[in-house]
Amino acid sequence: MDGSAERHLLVVDDDSRLRELLRRYLTGEGFRVTTAVDAAEARAKLKNFAFDLLVVDVMMPGEDGLDLTRSLRRESGIPILLLTAMAEPANRIAGLERGADDYVVKPFEPRELVLRIRNILQRVPRETAPPADSELRFGRFRLDLRRAELFRGDEPVRLTESETALLMALARAPGEAVSREILTEAAKLDGGSRRVDVQMTRLRRKIEADPRFPRHLQTVRGTGYLLKPD
Repeated sequence: MDGSAERHLLVVDDDSRLRELLRRYLTGEGFRVTTAVDAAEARAKLKNFAFDLLVVDVMMPGEDGLDLTRSLRRESGIPILLLTAMAEPANRIAGLERGADDYVVKPFEPRELVLRIRNILQRVPRETAPPADSELRFGRFRLDLRRAELFRGDEPVRLTESETALLMALARAPGEAVSREILTEAAKLDGGSRRVDVQMTRLRRKIEADPRFPRHLQTVRGTGYLLKPD
C-alpha cells in the first residue's frame, strides 16, 4: 500500500496557481484533495469534512500558517505539513515548535512532497471509525462518496456512468470550481467541453428543482462547474 488510497488532504495556500498545481498533482498520485485559500476557509472545511493530513503554506494574509498550526494543534492531532519560502533553520524550528509534522521549503520537487506526505501518513495511525466525510449532503440528496451512489432521501437515483463520474469529480472539491478540462478527463468524455455541458444539463434534470436556475450544480463562468453543498 502506498499510503495514498482513500486519503483526504486539505491544501491551504493563497497562491491560486500553486494551489491548483498541487491539487492536480496530488490527485494524480491517488489522494483525494480539497483546497482552501486561507485559514478561515480551512477552518470552515475542517468543520464539515474529515481530513487525513493538511498541507499549509506559512506565508498567508491574515492568520498565517504558523498561527493556524498552533491553533489546530491545541484541539487536534491531525498531521500538518508546512510549505514555506523561508529556508533558515530558525523558520523550520518555529514551524516544528508549533506542532507541524514536517516542513518543505519552496521551490520543491512535487515527488519529494508526495514522499514526505506518505511518510507522515505511515507514521500516524489511521482512524478506524468511519470518516465524517463518507457522504455529502445537498438539498434532498445524499451522495455516498465511498460507493459513488446518489440518494434522494432513501431512494437511489439512477445515474449514468458519465453522470456519476462528473458528480464525484465535483464532490471531491465541494464549493470549488472544477474546470471543464478536469471534468472531461474524469468522465472520460470524447468531444471536449461541449460534452461536459450536455452531461451536466442531464445531471441537473435529475437533481435540480428547476434546472434553469440550478442551486447545487452551478456554472462558473469561464471555468467550469461547482457543487454547492448545504
